[in-house]
Amino acid sequence: MRERRRGRAVRADNAVTAFTAGLSILVLPFLIIASCLLYVAPANTEQHFAWTIEPGVTAMYLASAYLGGVWFFGNVLRVRQWHRVRHGFPAVLVFAGLLAAATALHWDRFHAGHVSFLAWTALYITTPFLVGAALVLQAGSDPGKPAQRDTVIPAGWRIALAVLGLLSMGVGVVLFLVPTLGLDTWAWPLTPLTARVLGATLTLPGMVNVWLLIDVRWSAFRILFQAQMVSLGFILVALALSWSQLDFSRVAAWLLPPGLLVTLLLYALVYGVCEMRMRRHLPGTEPPVNPRAV
Repeated sequence: MRERRRGRAVRADNAVTAFTAGLSILVLPFLIIASCLLYVAPANTEQHFAWTIEPGVTAMYLASAYLGGVWFFGNVLRVRQWHRVRHGFPAVLVFAGLLAAATALHWDRFHAGHVSFLAWTALYITTPFLVGAALVLQAGSDPGKPAQRDTVIPAGWRIALAVLGLLSMGVGVVLFLVPTLGLDTWAWPLTPLTARVLGATLTLPGMVNVWLLIDVRWSAFRILFQAQMVSLGFILVALALSWSQLDFSRVAAWLLPPGLLVTLLLYALVYGVCEMRMRRHLPGTEPPVNPRAV
């Protein structure tokens, strides 16, 4: 279905386009393979990955972000409804763009000629453009209505999570722009490259959660919350397995694990509340919402 908006035709069928589905199929193998290499064998990145990542907890942290991406892109293919996944794509665009920039800035740190380096470079050179193209092709696909069974996320929770996400994004942007600030303050030792990579991962929740300020539909965030809980869960396990690599002479080492645990519990609480609210409502009983202003 198409409609006219400001003199141009736009989609309004809420369908994931073939291009967006194809992009998901393209990205998923990289995410799965990279997750396995980094999470299962974090000490072997010098032999098996595009660049040497030390200490191993950094590799596992990046793998945790990828595992959230596996969940997200797998659901893009499963649900095939644009409004359920649309708010994740701007986050992926920024994340991929930052990693492309980090690669260019630290080219000498990569294993030139290694197959994983070729895959990494090809992915991050092309992904920002492909995700941008998907966003253009999907423009107007979201009809701006609740799903058949849906609910409104309570305002207090939306504001709290948006603030939390924006704080994470702020830290991530600072780490990316001024990586030296993280070298002596992060919970474990970093290099300028790993500081920038961690900074890129920290922008993800901010880029997702900011949409909570203008879109109140639970169906528009349900999958994204699942993906973020997957990432947070794997990060917490990674910290537990790599506890000896944390530098407890730094305040961040004491603050990061409990902060991540509280964040995961907050997501889980909001998820549970919204699931119960959704199940109490019959299809079509929610008042209409209009996120089309975005």
